[in-house]
Amino acid sequence: MASTETTTEQDGELAGIGAGLDALEVPRSGRTPLRRTFVDKILPPVTALVLVVVLWQALVAFKVVDDPSKLPSPAAVGREFEDAWLRGDLLGYIWTSVSRGLLGFLFALAIGTPLGLLVARVRFVRAAIGPVLSGLQSLPSVAWVPPAVIWLGLNNSMMYAVILLGAVPSIANGLVSGIDQVPPLFLRAGRTMGATGARGAWHIVLPAALPGYLAGLKQGWAFSWRSLMAAEIIASSPDLGIGLGALLENGRNASSMSMVFQAIILILFVGIAIDLLIFSPLERRVLRGRGLLVKS
Repeated sequence: MASTETTTEQDGELAGIGAGLDALEVPRSGRTPLRRTFVDKILPPVTALVLVVVLWQALVAFKVVDDPSKLPSPAAVGREFEDAWLRGDLLGYIWTSVSRGLLGFLFALAIGTPLGLLVARVRFVRAAIGPVLSGLQSLPSVAWVPPAVIWLGLNNSMMYAVILLGAVPSIANGLVSGIDQVPPLFLRAGRTMGATGARGAWHIVLPAALPGYLAGLKQGWAFSWRSLMAAEIIASSPDLGIGLGALLENGRNASSMSMVFQAIILILFVGIAIDLLIFSPLERRVLRGRGLLVKS
């Protein structure tokens, strides 16, 4: 009798667990309410931004830093933005740098991806080039500006060379790290189904290594942007136009802290915008496809 009751209790527990698992598997339909999106996604960064501006204004108003040449007021920086907008220069500053940065990053992507595959899959190449890539990744991007100017002169080719030298090692190393984490069972299964060589790399290795590769792409973009800013600050020339780095250097030369703050804010804005518009959606899609991100 006791055995029958125990069996019944166990069946009930298993049924409850199964029902819970079935509930987890049911996809949630419907769009996220606008109020929840506002509270979860929009309100926190806006609140942080307001707090920064309030603290900034307080430092100026209470004369903690009483020299406007060292810390301009938010209103002074706002007037700098207004003047640049009215002159029609503001979007030009942004476009000059963003177009260079994205094009240079695409070049780095085209070079770093096959290089990472080669390093990850060929033992001799990994032993020969792997340490060099790690060393290049740790080298400050600004170190490449002087030789690039000497080799190529003050032109856009120099800018792209600096971006490539800063971004390619990060992209390649990110892909190598992702491939190293691919379970060997995936590779054996791919070979069994005839996915070898380029087909195996395209259909098995790259999809399995995508999370690590995406992390390398994000880091590669960060290096691209930092490299470009260093190149624009050091190698400024009228022939190159005025990008955000050149705007920052112009503010320093003119001893205009409001222009310096304007350039810094624009550099931060572009970096955050690229991450939110490109890399964050890609990351969410990859993680969701692997069951690592659940809609709440």
